[in-house]
Amino acid sequence: MKGVARSREQREGREKGTYDLEALEELLAALIEASGQGAATIVEGRRDLLALRALGLAGPVILASRRSALDLAEDAARSYREIILLTDWDRKGDEMARIIGRHLRSAGARPDGEIRSRIKKLVRKEIKDVESLYHYMERMRYLYGP
Repeated sequence: MKGVARSREQREGREKGTYDLEALEELLAALIEASGQGAATIVEGRRDLLALRALGLAGPVILASRRSALDLAEDAARSYREIILLTDWDRKGDEMARIIGRHLRSAGARPDGEIRSRIKKLVRKEIKDVESLYHYMERMRYLYGP
């Protein structure tokens, strides 16, 4: 009976992992497409930028750690039509997303936090930051990919 239970748990884990991988691949494809069309992506730091580049994001990326949230928001709202917030999904990242989002809205922009929110839900027990996303995706592709 234990052998059967383990098989079922492993099978269910694989199905969930497969689903998570498919959902993450769709989110990353949407992010890459938006970026390719000129949307700016706001991240916390340089390692986040490098992880996104490794995942194929070629468009503009703004580092939030380099200046005040107000200055960042004003410049981004002036320069970009679409802005995607992709700060880490820890407490600090949540706070940064909230503050930057508020400043962007007051500057007349409509920031997109949906991709961040959906990625956070899919990976929150596994990783806590954007910089880990590339290695996490590679591991998921190895385990559950075609």
